[in-house]
Amino acid sequence: MPVAKVLLYYVFTPLADPEAVRVWQRDLCEGLGLRGRILISEHGINGTVGGELGALKRYVRKFHSYGPFAGVEMKWSEGRGLDDDGASLDFPKLSVKVRDEIVSFGAPGELQVDSSGVIGGGIKLSPDELHGLLAERDDVVFFDGRNRIEAEIGRFDGAVVPDVATTREFIDELESGRYDHLKDKPVVTYCTGGIRCEVLSGLMKARGFDEVYQLDGGIVRYGERFGDSGHWNGSLYVFDKRGSIDFSANPAVIGHCHRCGEATKRIENCADASCRELLVVCDACQEREPAHCAEHSA
Repeated sequence: MPVAKVLLYYVFTPLADPEAVRVWQRDLCEGLGLRGRILISEHGINGTVGGELGALKRYVRKFHSYGPFAGVEMKWSEGRGLDDDGASLDFPKLSVKVRDEIVSFGAPGELQVDSSGVIGGGIKLSPDELHGLLAERDDVVFFDGRNRIEAEIGRFDGAVVPDVATTREFIDELESGRYDHLKDKPVVTYCTGGIRCEVLSGLMKARGFDEVYQLDGGIVRYGERFGDSGHWNGSLYVFDKRGSIDFSANPAVIGHCHRCGEATKRIENCADASCRELLVVCDACQEREPAHCAEHSA
């Protein structure tokens, strides 16, 4: 029986011709029947693709055959299934685009990369190295590199969660002075797969944060290593039709429905087609009436 998987990856490396990479990636995915979202810029590539396991393995071989992508780490997770044509149920279509940034902080001019990755970013910590730092120091601060809604259903112990809806709001948030008291503390940034923290950690260092780390491989890699037995609590929001993923059979449910307050890990888009706001909502409330944000509620 065909097995559905989802693949997450990124790499920061100089690309002389992002458009040529876009055409290659689009043709490769279409030929293998894969769906997902791939962003390419002069700084690298960021992708999440889903499909049949065998097709994804062929994709990885072709992907790694291109010199700048040869050592890119691939993160695998379970998919929801395949449709009658063998396409992923986790993505509605294939989107492959060239952008100024592969993760949109609104600061492409600040980012510098070479063949080794981001220049001037935070110190990378594996999950085990993170635990080592926590054992040595009692002043370590987790700093969430995602948006505030993602953090509502899952986050690290005692994490600082900036009040942002998109990554483009981080620079103003960092420059607001609200986090100046952290500038002399060891700060560990974290995000879903690690890519947002590659940029965020560098932005923080450039703004006077002295000791900045980033969780290598993000929450995904940490969950694979420690499940729910470490410092992670709750579920991990993902930007596809799965909605969220868990690292054990019985994860803590820390989110609360914005309507009734019931514990839930469900996140939905505002039902207004023009709105992209995310909302935490329980099954019962969502079935009664699709979620609307405050601006678009009746």
